[in-house]
Amino acid sequence: MPVGTQGAVKALQQRELTAADAQIILSNTYHLYLRPGDDILYDAGGLHSFISWDRAILTDSGGYQVFSLSDLRKINDHGVEFRSHIDGTSHTFTPENVIRMQRVIGSDVMMQLDECIASNVDMSEVAAAMKRTVLWAERSIVALEEHKPLYGFEQMLFGIVQGGVYEELRHECVEKLIAMPFHGFAIGGLAVGEPIDDMYRITEYTARMLPEDKPRYLMGVGTPENMLRAIASGIDMFDCVLPTRNARNGMLFTSAGSLNIRNAKYKTDRQPVDGACECYTCLNFSRRYIRHLFVAGEILGLQLTTLHNITFYLRLMKEAREAIENDCYDYWMTGILEKMNE
Repeated sequence: MPVGTQGAVKALQQRELTAADAQIILSNTYHLYLRPGDDILYDAGGLHSFISWDRAILTDSGGYQVFSLSDLRKINDHGVEFRSHIDGTSHTFTPENVIRMQRVIGSDVMMQLDECIASNVDMSEVAAAMKRTVLWAERSIVALEEHKPLYGFEQMLFGIVQGGVYEELRHECVEKLIAMPFHGFAIGGLAVGEPIDDMYRITEYTARMLPEDKPRYLMGVGTPENMLRAIASGIDMFDCVLPTRNARNGMLFTSAGSLNIRNAKYKTDRQPVDGACECYTCLNFSRRYIRHLFVAGEILGLQLTTLHNITFYLRLMKEAREAIENDCYDYWMTGILEKMNE
């Protein structure tokens, strides 16, 4: 899912996302609540109408954003009190009002409010955050019934599994969440600084316990290799700022690995970014031209690199689906990773 935190995927227009075959984008409740606000979104008929996007939208609950505001927030069982990073005003998120906000946004997939916690804290703190997430999950289910859809279509609600790198905590959280009528489940609290082996271990362990007939979503991950290995563990959905953020810094993903287009060696390189890619960027422009755009500070450089990276990620996921359907995923994945790491 390309990340459009504030209702826009940075450096791309909606028509470019559609051309790249993006079926769903991710936006964020925290940011949309602060700006433009509930009143504007409700008056517009929801986020789809506001941003002229007729495909699916998933909204994160804002739990991770609040987690990142460690100096500006207080957490208790009722909810989270925080100060806006924009103007310092005080606000409160609860499981109930986060559901209400997402009803106003009108996203196709809503996430429960959860407590995300750093990877370097004691197990007791991780356990407390997990138990609070479960408590908030129960209240989110109740709120889902109390706050009905506003725009004539149903919305799905996903629960979020927390528990850090501790299998016993993940197991406890999964057991409690799958007893609730969520439409899908996410694995949260990873890619927050833990060793990569722990991320893979917990992803595989947790995904194995989640229902096979409901979507499984690994939040905030990651690199192409991260995603391919997580798919092998049973993950269905991803979001990550990496393809867009890296593109704006000149780092491009290709079928032969990554490259930094700012490097001097590309100054005279007539090749496309990736000869195996058929995106607009690769079909029409050379590496030397895109490097020139970055050196000259032209906005077009950010647009072309972002379009390429998003297209690369979406194509990789399409090929993964095809490999699964053809019952050759492990063989296909091994070949892809070997080529990328040559």
